[in-house]
Amino acid sequence: MLRDDINTALKLAMKSGDKLRLSTLRLMNAALKDRDIEARGHGKDPLGDDDLRALLAKMVKQREESAKIYTEGGRPELAAQERAEIAVIQDFLPKQLGEDETRAIIAAVVAEIEAKGIKDMGRTMAVLKERHAGAIDFGKASAWVKETLTAA
Repeated sequence: MLRDDINTALKLAMKSGDKLRLSTLRLMNAALKDRDIEARGHGKDPLGDDDLRALLAKMVKQREESAKIYTEGGRPELAAQERAEIAVIQDFLPKQLGEDETRAIIAAVVAEIEAKGIKDMGRTMAVLKERHAGAIDFGKASAWVKETLTAA
């Protein structure tokens, strides 16, 4: 389970004295616990692995935005720290698919569910999220799905 992997990595980082990895893993654990508490407040179970991956992907995206802002603001040392945190978080995410692979998957899903036009975008995105959560950047994929469906 992903949660166990994070806790194991946390213990190893403590033992090895890797301060950056340790602090990033603690941030990840804090975010996971926050989400669990929020879910419990709504009468739901703790987050499953798919939800945890989505949370980690969100954390990566936040850090990418921060790194960009720091770079533009002339703070390369802070941008480098954000990028180092991204690397730690990405250790727990599936490998991101490239544009060509993603477009091929989109085409296969569109053909499989017999999507005929833009009205089937929601159905197409739902199948993609179910099968490839964490492996596809859905911000970019939605534009490619729209492109594919308008050409269909």
